[in-house]
Amino acid sequence: MSTARLDDQLCFALYAASRRLTTAYRTTLTELGLTYPQYLALMVLWESDGVTLSELGERLSLDSGTLSPLVKRLQVQGLVERRSSTEDERRVHVHLTDTGRAMSAEVGRLQQCVVDAIDLDADEFVALRALARRVAHLEPTPS
Repeated sequence: MSTARLDDQLCFALYAASRRLTTAYRTTLTELGLTYPQYLALMVLWESDGVTLSELGERLSLDSGTLSPLVKRLQVQGLVERRSSTEDERRVHVHLTDTGRAMSAEVGRLQQCVVDAIDLDADEFVALRALARRVAHLEPTPS
């Protein structure tokens, strides 16, 4: 009888790698008073300030039950504000405050912590990111 080994499982390797990367972010994020999901939401807003709440959820692959409290916490911290659309009040746009915009200056330091933690050269980094994106976009096969 064959026994599956934990160390041979792709799912475990990806899980362990994800935890290691998240841990690398944690120290700097804690200094900034952010969680990792909050940081990711800010990353989207630094790229495209004023996106709708639903667009933000799509970018982060989060449902509204998870996203709404996350955005509310960012708003309480004074980093974002929510505004109803002038065309359709049901659509809510998320905008950075001046404080939220200024926080983007910390991104370089944060990213350097991650690069240092994983110890990959530039080509390995690009290759790993490409493979991770490919895996993340796989559609499940029907049973």
